[in-house]
Amino acid sequence: MNPLKNTYCLLLAGLTFLAAAASVSAQDEEPLRPLPTDLKFDTRKLALGKKLFNDKRFSKDNSVSCASCHDLHHGGADSKPFSVGAGGVTHVFNTPTVFNSGLNFRQQWAGGAATPEELIDKIVKSPLVFNSSWPDVTGKLSADAQLSTDFKAAYPDGMTPQNITDAIATFQRSLLTPSRFDRYLRGDVTAITSDEKRGYASFKAYGCVGCHQGINVGGNMFQRFGAMNDYFKAKAAAGHPITDADRGRFNVTKKPEDMYVFKVPSLRNVALTGPYFHDASANTLEEAVDVMFRYQLGRTAPPDDKAHIVMFLKSLTGEYKE
Repeated sequence: MNPLKNTYCLLLAGLTFLAAAASVSAQDEEPLRPLPTDLKFDTRKLALGKKLFNDKRFSKDNSVSCASCHDLHHGGADSKPFSVGAGGVTHVFNTPTVFNSGLNFRQQWAGGAATPEELIDKIVKSPLVFNSSWPDVTGKLSADAQLSTDFKAAYPDGMTPQNITDAIATFQRSLLTPSRFDRYLRGDVTAITSDEKRGYASFKAYGCVGCHQGINVGGNMFQRFGAMNDYFKAKAAAGHPITDADRGRFNVTKKPEDMYVFKVPSLRNVALTGPYFHDASANTLEEAVDVMFRYQLGRTAPPDDKAHIVMFLKSLTGEYKE
């Protein structure tokens, strides 16, 4: 081979390697991570889980299903400030999205459940949701001959509370919603607009990313609501009494330091999931951003910067494929 040509090829290969390494390094430095693309699920369990997710027989009075509160056409959340459970009982927390929730480090606003499986067990028994019991649920579902057959095909021991829970949890974990921003994180610089890029830069510069980071843009830590200014004092002063729900993680641990502490919510699909916060106190995304600046960051920002942050947040709206 021509020595000059050989040297050129080696130089080109080296530059290609360095460019690839720089790209990987840049991605590693990002506080946000793209959704995984390699998750595999048992198709029989997925089909069962989807069916059960929409099944109202879980509730004591056959009035509501998981999908009643987690509307997959409303960002996986509820358009109402507070969901209505069995018997017409109104919940005390604003319903969080089920999309991408399998990636959260804990479930529920106060982190009362460690896994989707534990959460399912809790909501079956909760007087605010299904107000039922496993004997009642399995009794109704086992009377469905086709459903029983489907369970026997997917699980060697057929329909049991554990297998019912596993099927729903499998479906829940499959509810991933890749967005344009995920493509951007993987290197497609054209996937989001210049305004959205500016918003993302502001999101990082102002410190929002201190709590909202990782794969789920949140969902991986607890934080006091009102870290820099007293949100609940202001709430009470505005004529809104403090409720048990406002006590947050304290209700789970009974530790004084957990008073007003909540799981940081994921911001994926946040443009679709209003109203916002555990108490549904912010009706719009713009209002929610204002609250975060005032009470979590303890600082102000020009309206233009906030507007661009909202633009960035809208780039987190993903695609749900049924």
